[in-house]
Amino acid sequence: MNIRNGILAAALLILNATTAVALEKPTGDVVLTVTGKISQPNAGDKAEFDIDMLEKLVSRTGTMETPWTTGKVTFSGPMLNAILEAAGADGETLTIKALNDYAADVPMSDAKDFDTILATRMDGKLMSVRDKGPLFLIYPFDEKPELYNEKYFSRSVWQIKAIEVH
Repeated sequence: MNIRNGILAAALLILNATTAVALEKPTGDVVLTVTGKISQPNAGDKAEFDIDMLEKLVSRTGTMETPWTTGKVTFSGPMLNAILEAAGADGETLTIKALNDYAADVPMSDAKDFDTILATRMDGKLMSVRDKGPLFLIYPFDEKPELYNEKYFSRSVWQIKAIEVH
């Protein structure tokens, strides 16, 4: 009987480790929609996030200079990779779309290889649309100065509303 219980317990641990946790539904205003090749939708075939959901994910804070701000600014927000994992994203390219329909294609590897964040806060305050919010893709310019160039500037979308996974 003990061996059977041990096997059952081991099987349950394996099942729990390989079963993805369902993405909760937003209770506040939706600020980000992830579509395309995802396996964890929470609204039809898309994954929707409100600010509270985003701020519960693994996050990062970095103080850096950017071409779009004056002096050093502190950005904080969820890691892009954490958002993609929560949505069950599985693709090669992300099309990141802004409120004004500007879009940039970003390799999925940027989320995995760099500590990229979707900043929700600048200097501790939630980012408004006027201040490039509600979400701003920020590369780790503070940790990797070699990223401070036009290639990554063009991928640094602000006023983000959606990500499509290809």
